[in-house]
Amino acid sequence: MVSGRFKSLLVAVFSVFLLSFFNGVFAQEDSTRSGVKKTFDAKEIIFGHVLNSHDFHIIDIVKENGQLHPISIPLPVILYSKQRGWSAFMSSRFHHGQESYDGYMMLTNEKIAELKLDPTKYFAQDIVAVGENGAIDPAVKIYDVSMTRNVVQMLIALILFLWVMLAIAKKYKQGQGVVSAPKGSQSLIEPVITFVRDEVAKPNLGSRYARYLPFLLTIFFFILINNIIGLIPGSANVTGNIAFTAVLGIIAFVVILFSTDGHYWGHIFNPPGVPLGVKFILVPVEFISVFIKPFALIIRLFANMVAGHIIIICLISLIFIFGNMNKYAGWGTAPFSIAFTIFIYLIEVLVAFLQAFIFTMLTAVFIGQAIEGKEHKHDGQDHDAMLA
Repeated sequence: MVSGRFKSLLVAVFSVFLLSFFNGVFAQEDSTRSGVKKTFDAKEIIFGHVLNSHDFHIIDIVKENGQLHPISIPLPVILYSKQRGWSAFMSSRFHHGQESYDGYMMLTNEKIAELKLDPTKYFAQDIVAVGENGAIDPAVKIYDVSMTRNVVQMLIALILFLWVMLAIAKKYKQGQGVVSAPKGSQSLIEPVITFVRDEVAKPNLGSRYARYLPFLLTIFFFILINNIIGLIPGSANVTGNIAFTAVLGIIAFVVILFSTDGHYWGHIFNPPGVPLGVKFILVPVEFISVFIKPFALIIRLFANMVAGHIIIICLISLIFIFGNMNKYAGWGTAPFSIAFTIFIYLIEVLVAFLQAFIFTMLTAVFIGQAIEGKEHKHDGQDHDAMLA
């Protein structure tokens, strides 16, 4: 019963994804009515989905005059510059990059090409200051603290995460799941918590697992919920943003450093049982590895989550790439592209759980290495106490 509902949900979500993607692409092709033929640009579609933006794009509609009209949910734009002070307004004021507002303009790929700007310095969705003549004013330095779609979606995920966990905690306080069997959301979340505790925390952290378990559970569920929401059509791929994974990696790095002691650093700067000549090579390698560990966490999560989304869009894009060459080639490619896309989409659901688990597991492993000396000392004291 549950399996059937889950499959139905996946079919519905994927259908909406295909519908929104196809409509956007067909609108792009039909924009030839304006007199300028605009061919399918896979790069624009891919980066438009993967990168951050100031709105949630839903669909593109072609008006009767042939102009492309994007439908999206605008988000707040919050800017600060020393010359102009604070400025706040909705991103819809830019009319999808077609107009400037309050002395600012949001760049698009077309604007960058039209103004002949350096594509290595200016990017789509960047906001720049403009003068009265409409030209970019490079003297105005902008601090952009806008509520972009990644930020908004992350806050939504955080609110949903807190709501679910606080609701479950309230049930436990009332005795449900303690003196009786867990029900509802408890029966769904409790096995996951038990799994993280027994398979991740205890094997890697030993008797000190309880101290780090809340941190590991927070990381696991926060990554997981962002991964799952990122699979919904029209949403942002938050975990595929390097800034998001970098913050998680830095937090894990700080926890690892605060878990170390003299025993840990002694093994790094003076490895026991190693010849003196080898230490000159081993010590720098061990010291660098302290910083490589969080870097590996950052890149692993980022690369895996971005790759899946890019593969899905690339497979769908093949239909229109072949369609540009030959109409029948496009229709012939469609069944295979859609079949592979559905397969990769289902794999991405598994990857959403797998990447949350891997990040949590590696964090626990690195923390376990940092407290190894403390753990041995703690176990030795317990052993001496038992003998006494």
